[in-house]
Amino acid sequence: TTPSSWAACPPCMQGRLGIELQLSVKKRNEGKAILLSNFNTIFPPSKNVKWTLEQTQDDFISTPDRIGFMNSSLLNELLSQPTAPFREDHVLRWVDQFLKKEKIPFFVDPSGNRVVGASSEKDYIKLLRQKSSEPVRLFMAHTDHPGFHGQQWLSPTELQVKWYGGTPTQNIEGATVGVFSRKKFLGTATIKKSVLTPAGTSLQESVLEWTLPCPYGDQPAESLAGAFSFRSPVWRENDLIYTQAADDLVGVFAILMLFLNLKKRRNIPVIGILTRAEEVGFIGAIAHFETGWLQQARRPVLCVSLETSRTLPGAEIGKGPVVRLGDRTTVFDPGALQVLSQLATTHLPTSHQKRIMDGGSCEATAASAYGFRTLGISVPLGNYHNQNLEGGPDSRGAVGSKSPAPEFVHSSDIDGLITLCEALIEKNLPWADPWLRKRKGFKAELKKSKSLLKGLQT
Repeated sequence: TTPSSWAACPPCMQGRLGIELQLSVKKRNEGKAILLSNFNTIFPPSKNVKWTLEQTQDDFISTPDRIGFMNSSLLNELLSQPTAPFREDHVLRWVDQFLKKEKIPFFVDPSGNRVVGASSEKDYIKLLRQKSSEPVRLFMAHTDHPGFHGQQWLSPTELQVKWYGGTPTQNIEGATVGVFSRKKFLGTATIKKSVLTPAGTSLQESVLEWTLPCPYGDQPAESLAGAFSFRSPVWRENDLIYTQAADDLVGVFAILMLFLNLKKRRNIPVIGILTRAEEVGFIGAIAHFETGWLQQARRPVLCVSLETSRTLPGAEIGKGPVVRLGDRTTVFDPGALQVLSQLATTHLPTSHQKRIMDGGSCEATAASAYGFRTLGISVPLGNYHNQNLEGGPDSRGAVGSKSPAPEFVHSSDIDGLITLCEALIEKNLPWADPWLRKRKGFKAELKKSKSLLKGLQT
């Protein structure tokens, strides 16, 4: 940006714009080139600094193959979109533009979920009704994140809001939130006071304040929404990606990359469902199941929930994606899990994890309730639901508290998630008899020990 264009930018947007680079970045100030960064990040521009790039072979940082430089840029764009339950407009608009640009078929179901991999309801049902033993792999990720809706203006400088989804509960007063309409990001505000839910586990209502009359105070309160805001929508420190809402835009990104890589491959029975309002009870997923479309299937359907889930012992950040054995509500399909476990051992032998992710429930629970075979894959998440559970930059309060903090994930875990998604769509996987290999091993062990079973006296 130039000083003149920066000065012309509305003040409410100056904290949102910046430059994103994956080169050695230096600022030239009084004739001196000062190294700022040599990894991918976003810097807010300054009208007093001239930005220059000096590109050399050594300046590039290696990134995971499936994310790469250009796809890392796409991830940053996606993570920069504001969102909240029922106010996923910005994310879905970005997704629509991406899919149209890449000529990836999709359509919108009656509840606003995006169905990727079919151009219409008719094509979707046609795929489901094909007679085949090969299951349709239905990958699911949600486009919302805990946030608030405007309720009423209390004064020109105060807005009352209602929260949706799990949130921090400590050190809330003075925290920064971003505010957006359905069409654009508007700016930031400060939380003046808040009320918790009766159980005390999340925010229920807050009053936002501005030091001067809000520049968009003429807009209806109900048209506004928002969420916690930090130094930037997304930034990177080495291999850690910090952002306002990794959960579950990382899962959305994985589905988009899966279909991007599928463009040159045909006749792969795979669908992506990008759902709405997951944070308040799987509303978008339930609405999709209630259409009755999946119930018309003449072939197996396997629902695969892709989540960004709270890090736990045995599901640690940077050690690979998690083969999710279940969530807080239920365990998942044992046969399908056996296939996924074998694939993880083959494709990520030293960089995957396996456990029940009982830090919360996911859309696989909803799929199970509707009678579908289910799987889950998770990327371990730091500071789940913007709570300062693991610490890090721009976090409020003490580490381990439920104070506002940016979420963060490890780039290699995202790469591993995409690897497992691609492995799951391989042809001729043993879906019909996933335990065959294991039974053969059991029989071999029995054969070796059969003579020892003889001669028992009782």
